[in-house]
Amino acid sequence: MNIDETRLRLDDALDALAVAFRGMTAHPDERQCDCHWGSAEELTLLKTADVELDADLLNRTWQTTDWGHRAAVLRRVLPQFAKALVSGSIHPVSPLGNAGCVFAAGKWQQWPDPQARAVWEFLHAWWAHTLNDAHPAVPAHEVLVVCTEAACTLTPWLSVWGQQRHTTANQHLAETLDVWEYDLLMDELPWRTDRDEDDAEETRVELTAWMIRHAPARLRAQHASERLLHAVRLLGLTGPDRWYDPHWSVPPHPA
Repeated sequence: MNIDETRLRLDDALDALAVAFRGMTAHPDERQCDCHWGSAEELTLLKTADVELDADLLNRTWQTTDWGHRAAVLRRVLPQFAKALVSGSIHPVSPLGNAGCVFAAGKWQQWPDPQARAVWEFLHAWWAHTLNDAHPAVPAHEVLVVCTEAACTLTPWLSVWGQQRHTTANQHLAETLDVWEYDLLMDELPWRTDRDEDDAEETRVELTAWMIRHAPARLRAQHASERLLHAVRLLGLTGPDRWYDPHWSVPPHPA
């Protein structure tokens, strides 16, 4: 699919979210602290269907973690939340992994089938479009984090990336490795996750193995720096073999 086709798919997915979640409201008994979250009037807006929220209220709503009925709150804001994610008006999204964790905490995969399918298609459409967009509103590595945390799995997103071997997808790969090099070489998952330690480690191992397999040829095709090429090679080494390699040096941690 080219960028126009992926944009059309994404627009269709956003429209499908609006249809699937039309009429959704927060739970009638939902409460929130008016000192720290917002006013009673704002809470009433969440209990009113299909009313557009201002950007500040939307951000405070999805970032709050102590809702009594989190799934209902997510369903209420989801169409607008998804549009904000795509536009990059919610940024940065990945350093805390919060946006994806919001999806996971809402347990969307247990929702009625039309709603769950609409969420799944949105995530796939957003990822596909990002890989085809040379200048996405949200960097590819951040979209990957949101999709991974939302679905609690890395596998489908890497599968799509593995199939997309064009110049733009390869450039995103080089940029991603440039950002994540430090953490990966330190054998750490390069983002925070709410999943348990074993799941996080499995994700790190899967990501590292995928980089070792897919990155070298694609980085060379992008004329990537020798530093990144050596970084991928070093990922394939462990322990003293990595530390005593002549090209080993701890890269600077990104700010």
